[in-house]
Amino acid sequence: MVLAAVAQAGRSYVGQVWNGPGPLSQNTTLVVPHGRTEIVGRALHDGGVIDGVLSFRIAESLTDNDGALHAGEFAFPAHASLADVFAILRHGKQVEHHLTIPEGLTAQEISALIDQAPAMTGQVTPVAEGAILPNTYDYLYGTPRALLLKRAERALDVALAEAWANRAANLPLASPGDAVTLASIVERETAKPDERPMVAAVYLNRLRLGMKLQADPTVIYGLSGGQGKIDRPLAHADLLVPSAYNTYLNTGLPPGPIAAPGIASILAVLHPADTDALYFVADGSGGHIFSHSYKDQIRNVAKLRAIDARHQDAVERN
Repeated sequence: MVLAAVAQAGRSYVGQVWNGPGPLSQNTTLVVPHGRTEIVGRALHDGGVIDGVLSFRIAESLTDNDGALHAGEFAFPAHASLADVFAILRHGKQVEHHLTIPEGLTAQEISALIDQAPAMTGQVTPVAEGAILPNTYDYLYGTPRALLLKRAERALDVALAEAWANRAANLPLASPGDAVTLASIVERETAKPDERPMVAAVYLNRLRLGMKLQADPTVIYGLSGGQGKIDRPLAHADLLVPSAYNTYLNTGLPPGPIAAPGIASILAVLHPADTDALYFVADGSGGHIFSHSYKDQIRNVAKLRAIDARHQDAVERN
């Protein structure tokens, strides 16, 4: 009777320790290190996930047939029991981090973005301009930055190969690299998705005719030393500054991309709008007005300037 009572009490205590609520007062993520059970238990105890290291070690030895404990970053719910903790360490998914690389960033901006991303290791390797596909990339704690960069580069290779293989006929582009270069200009030229095929068509029409592209973003790229931005409006004098990227002075495409274009801009270049437009001007609302002749372009510019002047006059009077 006494032994049975003791055994029953022991089973009750073990069950309470195993299934009872743990000390966590709120949901917590914790990096669990590689190492012996004691090292893992110490990390869990220091992180407030378990009450004691000894009970953790005993529980691990009694349940070691259930599988090995994994290292990594895990999410533990508030009041997780010891049973919950072991289930998470043996069978749970690690915490996923997400890094979004927006369309239109320069290599310098992308490099800084990856370098500042949390939970990764190592230094970011040099990023080639226009060599990655903007997207949201998932990664786990401890992922090397160089590995994430390779994934982004590979993603572009795959997407570009498919897009190039299915491109429209008779495009004045010699290679997939040319497509990325022009797509990067389109990406920086307009923020309106529905305009991309039209902007691409204008530049492609100009290439066919041997006209200069006269793309402001390429001038800015040259002036900024590859940063992609200047801290003032582009001036007429800037268009006369010599640069390999100045498409007001040089005919044809610049020597390479000026940013990382998204797949939508790449597809716009490879499937442009059916138009013979050769010009466009910003309409002041984020979009553009397109024209087929220089005469129409001058007329559109004059109209927009008149609207701007009236707006400025109204602001000053108020």
